[in-house]
Amino acid sequence: MSPEAELNLPDSADIHLAHARIRETVHLTPVLNDPALDEVLGCKLFCKCENLQRTGAFKFRGASNAIARLREDGIEGDVATHSSGNHGAALALAASLDGRTAHVVMPDNSSEMKIDAVRGFGGQVHFCAPNNQARVDELEKVLQKGLIAVHPYDNADIIAGQGTAALELEQEVPSLELLITPLGGGGLISGTAIATRAWGVSVFGVEPEGAADTVASLEQGRIVDSYIPDTIADGLRAIVGQRNFQVIRNDVKQVLTVSDDEIRRAMILFWQKMKILIEPSSATVLAAISKHPEWFAGRKVGAILSGGNIHPAEWLRLTSAA
Repeated sequence: MSPEAELNLPDSADIHLAHARIRETVHLTPVLNDPALDEVLGCKLFCKCENLQRTGAFKFRGASNAIARLREDGIEGDVATHSSGNHGAALALAASLDGRTAHVVMPDNSSEMKIDAVRGFGGQVHFCAPNNQARVDELEKVLQKGLIAVHPYDNADIIAGQGTAALELEQEVPSLELLITPLGGGGLISGTAIATRAWGVSVFGVEPEGAADTVASLEQGRIVDSYIPDTIADGLRAIVGQRNFQVIRNDVKQVLTVSDDEIRRAMILFWQKMKILIEPSSATVLAAISKHPEWFAGRKVGAILSGGNIHPAEWLRLTSAA
C-alpha cells in the first residue's frame, strides 16, 4: 500500500466532489486584481478573497464538506475539534446548519472576536493552555463525551473542502503560473497542491518566522512536534499535520518565511491599495511576494487570502508597530 493510501489522502476527484457538495452552502468568493498593488509587488496578482467567505475564512469550505460527508454516511451526533478560532467558527456554523453542536477547544489567549464567533454560531468553547499538546489533551477529554472528532486540517474531507478555493481560482484565472497560500496546520496548502496537480502551477506556502515548524520539519525529514510558536499570525500557530506534511513534501515548490514586521507592513499595504482589512495570516502571502522577487517578479500569481477575522482596533494595534 502506498504512503498516500495509508494516510487516506484525497485526490483531485475528491476536491471536485467536495465542490459539488458544498457550492450551494459556501460563498463563491471574488478574485480581485489591482494594478496599483501589482506595481508595488512587481507581479500580476490575483487574490482569492476567502476573507469574504462565510464565517470570514476559507475554513468554512472544509468544515462544510466534513459535516456533509457525515450526513452522507448516516453518522449522527455532535462534533468536536480544536482551533485558534477560524476553523472552530466554521465548524460551529456547519454543524448548526446540520442540526448538530460543535465543541471547540481553544487556546485561552485566543482573540475575543474569534471566541465570540464560535459561540455566536452555536459552538461550545473549551479553553486550554496556548500550546499544541494542550489542545490535543483537552480535545481528548472532550471526545470522551461521545463526540465525533473533526480535525482542523489533518483530515481528508477537510483537505478536499479547502482545495475548492484553489479550484475556483484556477477556473476563473486559468493562466496562473504560481499559487501561494498561508501555511499553518497545512489544510489549505495541501488541498491547493492536490487541486492544482494537473495544471502545471507551482505552489508556494508561507509561514511566519516565529511559527516555521514546517520549514524545520522539511529540514529534518520528519514532523517537529515540539515547536513553540511566537507570531502575531494566530491562525498559523498549529503544528503541520501528517497528511498535510506528506503533500507538502511531494507537491509544494517552496515554503517561505516572513517576519511579523513584514506581515504588519503587508496588512497596511493591502489596506492602502484595496481598502480591505485582512488578518495577519492572510497578509503573509503579500509579505512573501514582496520579500522574494526572485520567485514572483514578472509572473502571474494567484494568492489565497485565508481570512479577515480581525477587529479594527486590533488591526490598528498590530499595524501601529510597523
